Amino acid sequence: MYAKKITMSFVLAVFVIFMFLIYCSGDKAKIIFTGAQGEVKLLTLDPGHFHAALVQKKMYDQVSAEVYVYAPEGPDVEDHLNQINGFNTRVEEYPTTWEEIVYRGPDYLERMVEEKKGNVVVVSGNNREKTEYIKASVNGGLNVLVDKPMCIDANGFELLKQAFASAEQKGVLLYDIMTERHEITTLLQKNLAQMEELFGEFVSGTPENPSVVKESVHHFFKYVSGSPIKRPAWYFDVRQQGEGIIDVTTHLVDLVQWGCFPEQILDYTSDIQMIRARHWPTLISREQFERVTHLSEFPDYLKKYVNGEGVLSVLANGEMVYRIKGIIARVAVEWNYEAPEGGGDTHFSMMRGTKANLIIRQDKEQNYRPELYVEAPEGVRSADMETAVHHAVEIITAQFPGVALNREGESWHVVIPDMYRVGHEAHFAQVMETYLQYLVDGRLPEWEVPNMLAKYYTTTSAYEMAQ
Repeated sequence: MYAKKITMSFVLAVFVIFMFLIYCSGDKAKIIFTGAQGEVKLLTLDPGHFHAALVQKKMYDQVSAEVYVYAPEGPDVEDHLNQINGFNTRVEEYPTTWEEIVYRGPDYLERMVEEKKGNVVVVSGNNREKTEYIKASVNGGLNVLVDKPMCIDANGFELLKQAFASAEQKGVLLYDIMTERHEITTLLQKNLAQMEELFGEFVSGTPENPSVVKESVHHFFKYVSGSPIKRPAWYFDVRQQGEGIIDVTTHLVDLVQWGCFPEQILDYTSDIQMIRARHWPTLISREQFERVTHLSEFPDYLKKYVNGEGVLSVLANGEMVYRIKGIIARVAVEWNYEAPEGGGDTHFSMMRGTKANLIIRQDKEQNYRPELYVEAPEGVRSADMETAVHHAVEIITAQFPGVALNREGESWHVVIPDMYRVGHEAHFAQVMETYLQYLVDGRLPEWEVPNMLAKYYTTTSAYEMAQ
């Protein structure tokens, strides 16, 4: 009897090992996440943008407090560590307790992949290196959470496609940080656009009068977490940061896809056609450059962009017009040096339907806070929309209690309680929490990967056309 038990135990052990080898065969050794405390171990790779720190502005039960940082020597990693220390030592809200374990050296990428001290890589920094970082991390069997953009030109897009193919083979999740999906006016605009009784269908639009418009204005100098931002000098080099048409537009293109075609799989080879694209510069004086970088002179790699009067020209602005699944969209981004008094980054969004237009404005009249409006399109009387508007409110308040629609002349203002306005920095934690759930699920929604490819095909196509 004893020998029989030994034999059965041996057979069972062999079976488990056999199944494990099958599971790991084909170079697809996948880490199983259960949601257990501390099972996610972050690796921060060459942080050069403050978004890398914002992922850690709060703690998560699922994420270990130990974070391994791999970077070259230099000011970028020191600025990142100072930001994390600021979160650890703050007093105005719950401080964090991150323990940053740092490796500095020229072989930081190879060292990270070889040592595998963690299982999720956070990439937010120099965009020239980013796509290579993504591919090396994925090839090493690591999950990757990436700040936009994942790539900045057509060659990078080809490399990104390889990275997604490798992620599928390795069984790891490659995902970009789309914070704007969590902004409340954007969420409500998307939800209202799906209500046929109120919105109808998207009009087709024309290049001169698009169906969908997404515009944003940003600023090189601003405050983050209450302190003046310090940007690296390479942020002003479009060969390293990428042009504006390839960078911030990532969010806007994503919102077009996510808001107009929610959970639909897009095929970039057939669903998207670029119509036109252009770019233009923002001019930065040496004094402005010093204020935001803390450097008194332009580095050598920027001098080719400096004119005879000592002014730096940065191709930070761009516009694209394209067709996506039969409707025309216009996306534009503009960078100024500093916001007007009391202002900040702003967003404008319009979705045109056959029964209603849904418009987000964030100007002085809105106290630079995004506000959503429902307006009658040409040929529709606002009085005829009354019943549909009230029905839409009933549906919306079931998910977002306290939201209301107030009549203001010929339009309705969507009144949003402050509890839903958590701010841009809080959206990074919301993205992280979504990603942590995907890790437990063991997969992304089926539409996410093809739509990320569609998004970066759109931005890189606009960049190539703008040249």
